[in-house]
Amino acid sequence: MSDPYLSVVIPIYNEADNLETLFSRLTNVLDNIGRSYEIVLTNDGSQDRSEEILQSIYQRRPKNIRVIHFNGNFGQHMAIMAAFEKARGEVIITLDADLQNPPEEIPKLLEKIDAGHDVVGSIRQLRRDSWFRRIASVINNSIRYRITKIRMTDQGCMFRAYRKHIVKLMVASRETSTFIPALACSYATNPTEVEVAHDAREAGKSKYRLYDLLRLNFDLMTGFSLVPLQVFTLAGIMVSIFSLLFVFYLFVRRIIVGPEADGLFTLFAILFFLIGIVLLGLGITGEYIGRIYQEVRKRPRYVIREILEHSDESAQS
Repeated sequence: MSDPYLSVVIPIYNEADNLETLFSRLTNVLDNIGRSYEIVLTNDGSQDRSEEILQSIYQRRPKNIRVIHFNGNFGQHMAIMAAFEKARGEVIITLDADLQNPPEEIPKLLEKIDAGHDVVGSIRQLRRDSWFRRIASVINNSIRYRITKIRMTDQGCMFRAYRKHIVKLMVASRETSTFIPALACSYATNPTEVEVAHDAREAGKSKYRLYDLLRLNFDLMTGFSLVPLQVFTLAGIMVSIFSLLFVFYLFVRRIIVGPEADGLFTLFAILFFLIGIVLLGLGITGEYIGRIYQEVRKRPRYVIREILEHSDESAQS
């Protein structure tokens, strides 16, 4: 079978309640765009009925559907990277399974690709998320740009389109901790963005907890910039200078005024502040060291248990 023009990549984790609706709406859109396509679904260790439903979906459209089953939960970005490795399309679109980004918006991304752009990001209109998620997104976008200089208006939206050569570069990077939209932008020569609709989640609840969002942002900051380490280094230099000046001031005061006990609590406050700075620096340094450790171990980023594809053969890994 010749390679399709379009590959739609979808990571799946406990989305049983959304899969049938997703399949119906997505295939309806793709059948009407007039281009050959495939849908690559990665089951990221789902513990609900997702695997059973994916099996049924594959049997209905085996020529258009490919299903990758992980043997555990490796995270959204690794699920996408696994699908990237198997995707055959000239254009690859990533789409979440929760239907917050409507499949009906896919033609907007393709229009930008046809105009010559190699990466097309999306900006969610009238976001249907909580106020906390929206405010956190604004803050993260601002901090991310100042640190990495990577322009993404809406970094949290994974509804994006990539040319095949961009995806090949991302797959070749072999990074165990990465942030796919930022990685793609770092390779792109002509990126752009387009506004898309954003709906409320059809069913279920978000799989991203606050901890997961923090980890994702650590991956983004430490994976694309040394600024956090450099800022800490500068802060350490400044604190050291002020500490020396303060020690000199206390020494002179001791000679002029004599022994004092009134400044004891001030000294404790300064000590606690300095300890906090040291702990912050150790944490930042630890993030970088942890990522280095993950890379040098050379362990598989994910383990594929089974692949369902048109050859009717299951690949074991």
